[in-house]
Amino acid sequence: MINAVGVPKTLLLLGGSSEIGLAICAEYLKKGPMKVILATIPGDPAGDGAVETMKSAGASEVIRIDFDALATDSHPKVIDEAFSHGDVDVTIVAFGFDADAEKLWQNQALAVKASEINYTASVSVGVLVGQKLKAQGHGRIIAMSSVAGERVRRSNFVYGSGKAGLDGFFLGLGDALREFGAGVTVIRPGQVRTRFSAHVDEAPLTVDKETVAELAVQAAAKGKEIVWAPPPFRFVMMGLRHVPRPLFRRLPV
Repeated sequence: MINAVGVPKTLLLLGGSSEIGLAICAEYLKKGPMKVILATIPGDPAGDGAVETMKSAGASEVIRIDFDALATDSHPKVIDEAFSHGDVDVTIVAFGFDADAEKLWQNQALAVKASEINYTASVSVGVLVGQKLKAQGHGRIIAMSSVAGERVRRSNFVYGSGKAGLDGFFLGLGDALREFGAGVTVIRPGQVRTRFSAHVDEAPLTVDKETVAELAVQAAAKGKEIVWAPPPFRFVMMGLRHVPRPLFRRLPV
């Protein structure tokens, strides 16, 4: 359970080698030692490095468990295993899939894979973790959304539509969990400097993963439901949401 000065005892990272997810865990570990559970895809070549990163950041214990986002039938067992080590104070949902946007909308199998990972799998683990937090009577989910889901653009609409669904689901889950003492913080970053975005040109307001992590931990500690990274994106998206579609199509975004 999170102690009197806001320090969690246990973190669960779904997407255990996610650069942003690991940065969030590292930001929490600045508060003191805690247990970190890394849920990684079986055979993830980055998994061992993620474990060492958490140990170097000060984790008191690092547990690695197998998690395949596409294997939704296995998710109940995965979440049961994660929570078998005791209450989980913060769960970070930070897995995702992206590819060349033009290939995504013209390749049925690739589009389905992206949608199943970015949306369906997120709902799957969200429901399961939500029930655990309801039973605990405490805990918080940090869900990695994206500004790409706030108003879906032609340039990456398959990815954006998945994030739009994820965003809406986790905001609703937060409302559902509120009466049981748990909550959800949805993070809406723009482009972040990671290997995930290495295939695209750097956009305005691009930030480092450490910046996202700091904002996420601060927002979760305050019980905020939504945080933009960087914060000015809130005002950018407020404007873009109201641009008529014929004009929106012509914008260089």
